[in-house]
Amino acid sequence: MCTAVAYTNGDFYFGRTLDYEYSYHEEVTICPRNFPFKFRHLPTVESHYAIIGMAYVLGGYPLYYDAANEKGLAMAGLNFVGNARYKDIEAGRENVASFEFIPYILSQCADISEAGELLKSINITNTPFSEEMPPSQLHFIISDKSGSITVESVEDGLIIYENPVGVLTNNPTFDKQMFNLNNYMGLSAKQPKNNFSQELDLKHYSRGMGAMGLPGDLSSQSRFVRAAFTKMNSVAAKNQQESVSQFFHIMSGVAQARGCCELENGEYEITIYTSCCDCDRGIYYYTTYTNRQINAVNMYAAELDGDKLSSFPLIKGEHINMQN
Repeated sequence: MCTAVAYTNGDFYFGRTLDYEYSYHEEVTICPRNFPFKFRHLPTVESHYAIIGMAYVLGGYPLYYDAANEKGLAMAGLNFVGNARYKDIEAGRENVASFEFIPYILSQCADISEAGELLKSINITNTPFSEEMPPSQLHFIISDKSGSITVESVEDGLIIYENPVGVLTNNPTFDKQMFNLNNYMGLSAKQPKNNFSQELDLKHYSRGMGAMGLPGDLSSQSRFVRAAFTKMNSVAAKNQQESVSQFFHIMSGVAQARGCCELENGEYEITIYTSCCDCDRGIYYYTTYTNRQINAVNMYAAELDGDKLSSFPLIKGEHINMQN
């Protein structure tokens, strides 16, 4: 289970949590402009926008979990088990395997408008990466400074939703997630008024009572509500350092601690990493479960006109600053 958030605070930031029981040894990976993207059913793209994001690099190919390109367009794929339906190859369509979808969009679209136009011709196929790696069941959020959309390949076809909250989690489908927010319209960052009864002298006994009823469990629907409420009520100074710090505070509200989500195999789901990409500056920030220090990789410090991937292993192990 995962949570993705698009956040504009002067500049544009985009990131996610990856919640799972084990890691695929993902790395922050920079894809330069001349790395050849070899698509399974489409011509190889030899030249494209540079991309930075978190990826599992397998056989020299970056399987991106979340990423942003040099134009400021960002994207993430999140688990959508049971609802995702990929199709067979269709004649007359741009047939893109699910594992290619992120680089296919980010390699050639400068903004969400261009992505929307490209999506009109796309068919996300059920092509596996390999026999050992069948397609992951995902849906996607695509964002830039102007807004977000959600893309779901389901039984009825490729559905595109406007995403006014800039948040995505997992099941159910996005339309149901948005409808569920109606149940929480009474929440507020302000202290509540007594609407219960004017005959009762009800008083505040704590700060933060306007948010009573905000769900605190780890389900995807509850995380959607919590992330949307926290993000849309967020206040931070409009500078890079405070915006990045605030983004990680927003994401901390949906983080998973080991032991709280036990799976049938006895393993525990944890927040393996949390990311925040400064999409205006091409800087990818992240923390890991065992290292809460914010680390960063700058896309523009790499050779962006080259043809070789640059990958940076995640820094793990807690870094504690002793002051005496």
